[in-house]
Amino acid sequence: MEISVVVPAKNEQENIQPLVEEINQALSGRYKYEIIYVDDGSEDETYQRLVQLRNKQDNIRIIRHRQSVGQSTAVRNGVKQSQGSLVATLDADGQNDPADLPAMIDIAMQQSQYSHFCVAGYRKNRIGDNSWKRWQSKVANNIRQAFLDDDSPDTGCGIKVIPRATFMSLPYFDHMHRFLPALIKRRGGHIEVVEVNHRKRYSGQSNYSFRNRAFVGLVDLLGVLWLKSRYKRAEIIETKHD
Repeated sequence: MEISVVVPAKNEQENIQPLVEEINQALSGRYKYEIIYVDDGSEDETYQRLVQLRNKQDNIRIIRHRQSVGQSTAVRNGVKQSQGSLVATLDADGQNDPADLPAMIDIAMQQSQYSHFCVAGYRKNRIGDNSWKRWQSKVANNIRQAFLDDDSPDTGCGIKVIPRATFMSLPYFDHMHRFLPALIKRRGGHIEVVEVNHRKRYSGQSNYSFRNRAFVGLVDLLGVLWLKSRYKRAEIIETKHD
């Protein structure tokens, strides 16, 4: 298995089928891949729609949380169950465009000189987001970059390609998905930024509020700063026998 596409989903019943169709269109015939949906305690028909699709497509896998535990835990549980050497993450609402994945995956396959890396999407033109939401994200990204120096202008973008081994080596905490470039760079990793499409949601509404984006993010930022201050890299030299 080359690629595991991990999609955390909560109350996205209308968005399941169109996104799966777009993932198939982007990846089929190019890579060996699986699609792992993590149903994070949905209260609608998300799980039932996933089961219907899985019965038609055997490379779809479903992980289900009985109650919602958040996007970071959903992504991590999906990655833990993945079989691909590379993991691609996508938001379930259709705003990330699966057509961007082949270019990102090809770039990822050229990063063998790095032990750890991330190919991170950059939503330069955020179609479908109002000015208030764009302003929130811009301020948050500027603050993160200033404090964390994470080499990513849009760390909140959901579409990323990361080696599975790299992801699983990162410290886990709630909301870690917002800080993946910083956490990978902390390990001495490389961040490659790729401009990607950003679209209107297929259907439904966002599960995030201003509180999610601002106050909780500030606490997490301080935590990541602490992690960075505690991590030390050493050059390892082994002494050989004569």
